[in-house]
Amino acid sequence: MSEDVFWDRIKAINAGMLAAGESPRFMPMSHNTDREGRTLWFVAARGTDPVAAAEGGQVAAAYIVADASRGLYAHVNGTLALSDNRAKLDEIWNVVASSWFEGGKDDPDLRLLAFNITGAEVWTTGSGVNFLFQVAKAQVTGAEPDMGEHFTL
Repeated sequence: MSEDVFWDRIKAINAGMLAAGESPRFMPMSHNTDREGRTLWFVAARGTDPVAAAEGGQVAAAYIVADASRGLYAHVNGTLALSDNRAKLDEIWNVVASSWFEGGKDDPDLRLLAFNITGAEVWTTGSGVNFLFQVAKAQVTGAEPDMGEHFTL
């Protein structure tokens, strides 16, 4: 159940912060999900930190997602590698990605990154209305508010 919640919510979120390599610097990236493969896919540009880190081969990486409207906060660990999977690129290509690459899917600076998830620490919450309800309920009953679920993948 918990893993279902993670995949359902992360699929609905547009972006997070990705870092890779020995001295990682987090940068905003837009992900595409592949639940069956436990993979997040990124369309990235040559010269960016994640691409540079993966040019020498698979590297350790981390991805952070925080979205109050979807009630998902996660620190995801895994490995990042360059991929030449043209079918996957065709599948995830969209208007957002095309805005960054003048040459489209054949742009010489375009790189496809595969982030294979090895684990994650995840917090899920309800909506903002639920948060207010839980706080109000705690004030009336004295009980600790139910702020959601915390689990690891």
